[in-house]
Amino acid sequence: MASAHPSPLLGRQVVHALKALLELADDCPPRWRSVNDLAACQALPAPMLEQLLLRLRRSGLLEARRGRVGGYRLARGAPLISLAEVVGALERQQGAVDRREPASATAADRVAQLLERRLRAALERELGQCSLADLRYDLRSAQAVLSPTGGMLLG
Repeated sequence: MASAHPSPLLGRQVVHALKALLELADDCPPRWRSVNDLAACQALPAPMLEQLLLRLRRSGLLEARRGRVGGYRLARGAPLISLAEVVGALERQQGAVDRREPASATAADRVAQLLERRLRAALERELGQCSLADLRYDLRSAQAVLSPTGGMLLG
């Protein structure tokens, strides 16, 4: 799932984390995957990916196991992991953004902030309704459409 331009709405770290989670969601039955394996599959730097995976593990979205046959795997099934949880885990551990109005805010500044809050709430609602399994289905559909045979994925 290579992306030339990460989404400005989600941010680069969220997009990278989702790519790794989609790799893990594709494993049926679930298996332990090393950071290097996941990084190679997605053409991502392993040290950066490891930091993201550690944050997801601390949030309870991943399990981790040390050792030669260790690595990471989903802590629960892909249908049970909402995208809101993924985004929340990464934002929460990065530190809260100060969204208070400056003392000199104009009426236009306040309107812009209100719009930003409304858009953020709509995004959070949408992410809460979408699971990792839904995103995996979208990925498989996109892969089928882009395949040389122009395949179609039903169901």
